[in-house]
Amino acid sequence: MFGQRLGPRARRILRKDLLVTLAPTALIIAVAFGITMLFIKPAPPKTVTIAIAPDEGGSRYYARRYQEILKRNGITLDVRQTGGSMTNVQLLADGGSGVDVALVESGTDAGDRAAHLVSLGSVTYVPLWVFYRGDPIDDVRDLKGRRIAVGGPESGTRSLALTLLGASGADKPPTTLLPLEREAAVDQLNKGAIDAAFLVAPAEAPSIKKLAATPGIRLMSFARADAYVRRFPYLSKLVLPRGVFDLAADVPDRDEILLSPTASLVTRDTLHPALAYLLLRAATEVHGGSGMLVRAGEFPAPREAGFALSTVAKRYYQVGVPFLQRYLPFWAANLVDRLWVILVPIIAVVVPLGRVVPALYRWYARLKQIELQLEENPDPEKLNDMLKRLDDTERAVNQIPTPLAYAENLYFFREHVDVVRRRIGRRVNGDLMGAASGQGVERIS
Repeated sequence: MFGQRLGPRARRILRKDLLVTLAPTALIIAVAFGITMLFIKPAPPKTVTIAIAPDEGGSRYYARRYQEILKRNGITLDVRQTGGSMTNVQLLADGGSGVDVALVESGTDAGDRAAHLVSLGSVTYVPLWVFYRGDPIDDVRDLKGRRIAVGGPESGTRSLALTLLGASGADKPPTTLLPLEREAAVDQLNKGAIDAAFLVAPAEAPSIKKLAATPGIRLMSFARADAYVRRFPYLSKLVLPRGVFDLAADVPDRDEILLSPTASLVTRDTLHPALAYLLLRAATEVHGGSGMLVRAGEFPAPREAGFALSTVAKRYYQVGVPFLQRYLPFWAANLVDRLWVILVPIIAVVVPLGRVVPALYRWYARLKQIELQLEENPDPEKLNDMLKRLDDTERAVNQIPTPLAYAENLYFFREHVDVVRRRIGRRVNGDLMGAASGQGVERIS
């Protein structure tokens, strides 16, 4: 309603003043925005590479599932197959390898290479299966002097086998340790060319079920499993229930005690946090169900893996998915997350200022209108009205809630009101002097 009372000239002046006021402000905000963008964290890459060892724990299947989930979120997952967990760790440690994340068997000795590697958590059990020929035994120490397949030179299976055999004193001659991969080890064991084989694989793996039902081949049940778990915290004690492979044939024919490392998602500590959260969400979707040896919801989990748990993973296991990623698509959540550093200060400044400046600007428009009318040589009655309007304006402005940080704007306005009031006062005094000279002008009080 007030805007309708302004004359054409006043409106033109106000539009020009508004442009002069807002244009530099908008320019400064745009420049500050551009400079700040140089310092906030960059957008996550569109392509991620994962290293897997096909012979360790169903990793090819898991990698395909990860590919599907990340693709839904606009991320391409490239899969690089390697010889084992040791190689995966080496690739991660090498910043120029192009590998961003890897499935690594817990307990893999990373040595000095682990300094900048972190775990996103364990994602599944990958049990150790020790199949052998001969009389029943219940510990790896009883394998001393035999021919044993312990996995390829780069594999996590070999690392675990050597650790257990060494701790039990069974790794020295006349024991023969053969660097055979899973398929070759199974074939040699079936033929009787070797006495035992260490295999790391999911309980659902067809080759494990087949070996467990093969006459003349036995599955070791670890009588001292509790002691191994105490000595090596990255191992878990699992019970393979009787008959779980084949109820009709009763395979296995008793409960078997297994030792199991876990497969862990390991990354460099420079992995973009948004990608880390996305991988954790994918892991929850892929590994969160139940299995032959896994309870629903047991994985992913912050288990001991030989690598420090990343800060992102710690937050994920404590509070879950970040708020933005719960309700926004991945790209949108990431964009907002990157810009909040800019938006929060802007909101903190603009909201309080926005409550003061528009109101003051409106009253400045009334002040400008009074000044323009003063230039039109108003009569004494109009001068009285202008003084009254100034008083009403000052009282109204004093009622505006003003944060202390912006109080100076209010005081500047009151000074400007006084300037206009003095101009009107001089005009009134001039009219009074004219009246005293006999012009008969009515006194304005």
